[in-house]
Amino acid sequence: METTPPDIAGRGPVLWDELTWEQVARLVADGMDMAILPVGATEQHGPHLPLGMDTLAAVTVAHGVSARTGIPVLPALPVGCSLGHTTRWPGTLSLRPATLAAVVTEVAAWLHAAGVRRLLLLNGHVTNAAPLRCALEVTRHDLPGMRVALRSLWEASPEAHRVYHDDAANFHANRAETSLVLAVRPDLVHMDRAVDEPDRGADHFFAYPVDHETRTGTVGAPTGATADEGARLIEECVASLSAQLSVALTEDPPITPEDTA
Repeated sequence: METTPPDIAGRGPVLWDELTWEQVARLVADGMDMAILPVGATEQHGPHLPLGMDTLAAVTVAHGVSARTGIPVLPALPVGCSLGHTTRWPGTLSLRPATLAAVVTEVAAWLHAAGVRRLLLLNGHVTNAAPLRCALEVTRHDLPGMRVALRSLWEASPEAHRVYHDDAANFHANRAETSLVLAVRPDLVHMDRAVDEPDRGADHFFAYPVDHETRTGTVGAPTGATADEGARLIEECVASLSAQLSVALTEDPPITPEDTA
């Protein structure tokens, strides 16, 4: 006897890896053709934050957006492009840019086969941006029917950008990031180990590896972090991205190829 796949509406974030194949098929058949791919990193975040901070941030925001929009969230990519953090501080893991880009394009191909036609790459780590942009370029070339967007958390809104950069242009493990983790996983924060360091690379012409810019792995002022500021930052990112994606779910291209003929 045929049965209907279990309903997933109204149960918080829609998590791709917790669905059955029937539920995925039903989502697409019902018109949900978008997915969110959180991309984080596993890298040193000073002596006070966990290695998975960037992944935690991207997943937290993605889940919040999914709960409000119904857009499913894919399993996060927890290792990004962190070459600049070097091997000075133990714990960092990294892919090369081409590897990260290739992983994302291959994931996109499988999503396309499942009927997904809109993909948000939600980035939580600064130097993932270039490889992810390359993945966007390759995907939209290889799969013309797939629409891909790239957004980093600090690009969610002007206010999110201001908060992230308030104490350091080249921020890392700063007040904003520390506040975010305090809001969701305070047990992972060691505030007694937090150290403020200036943004030494801000006025330099060349880009330097992190161990040439900071002594502890921190850039910014994490000692001023609070859970309240972190909660406000998360809400700002979730609310802004949810509003943007609610529109993007039905967005059409500005023109179609036949318009230019």
